[in-house]
Amino acid sequence: MNFDVNPEWWKELFDEVYLITDARSVCDDDVTRREIDLIQALIPIAPEQEILDLCGGHGRHSMELHNRGFKKCTVLDYSQFLIDRGRKDAGRLGMEIEFLQGDARKTGLPSEKFDHVLILGNSLGYIPSPDGDRDILSEALCLLKRGGRLLIDIVNGATLRNRFNPVAWHEIGGDIVVCRNRSLDGDVVRAREMVMSKKGGLIRDNFYSLRLYEPDSIQSLLSEVGFSGINVIGEFSPFNKKGDYGFMNFRMIVTARKS
Repeated sequence: MNFDVNPEWWKELFDEVYLITDARSVCDDDVTRREIDLIQALIPIAPEQEILDLCGGHGRHSMELHNRGFKKCTVLDYSQFLIDRGRKDAGRLGMEIEFLQGDARKTGLPSEKFDHVLILGNSLGYIPSPDGDRDILSEALCLLKRGGRLLIDIVNGATLRNRFNPVAWHEIGGDIVVCRNRSLDGDVVRAREMVMSKKGGLIRDNFYSLRLYEPDSIQSLLSEVGFSGINVIGEFSPFNKKGDYGFMNFRMIVTARKS
């Protein structure tokens, strides 16, 4: 099955509908807490350190870090909707988190500003050209202080290939149905996502794609960019319930350091 995917699909998908279709992953506080538990176990974060939540969406990870005493968090994401949503939520909760709209490939932030850069929630592989991810990781390296840590949470391509499911669907509440059809071509997964209301009909019909990385390929890319001390945990899932969570099902955690 061939899908005609707009190469800039990621500029439009992440809106209020996304927060509904992916709520099981990105709006579940227990899932976020388990993800932050692992992050704290893998990299040494201190309260006085600066943290960049790159491609951070509406800032759920930064808000959980803030709850745990890490007050110097900055969230950057391309989606103006998610940035506005996060800024509003953080303000309502009295959290002083900086939210910035921008492109992760060229953030405009000062070099060597951050002690840690986090790229979470499977936020690599959106840009069709491999150079897109290389640019994001190069920017992360530039933004890190000497000795700073990078942590990436992305789908494990090797596991996804072995358990690939071309069709999945789930219901949200009693009205919304989300159906996904997927095709796997080399290191790229393409998907069609249809969101429907039982009462009102079609809400959205979208196409998107994701470039897959396996442990060896992500290590090679990070090494080429200039990172050292690269380590991969090949199997991670924050979900307690079984189900098809799209590209969030089979994940790996990658840590690296700026020498």
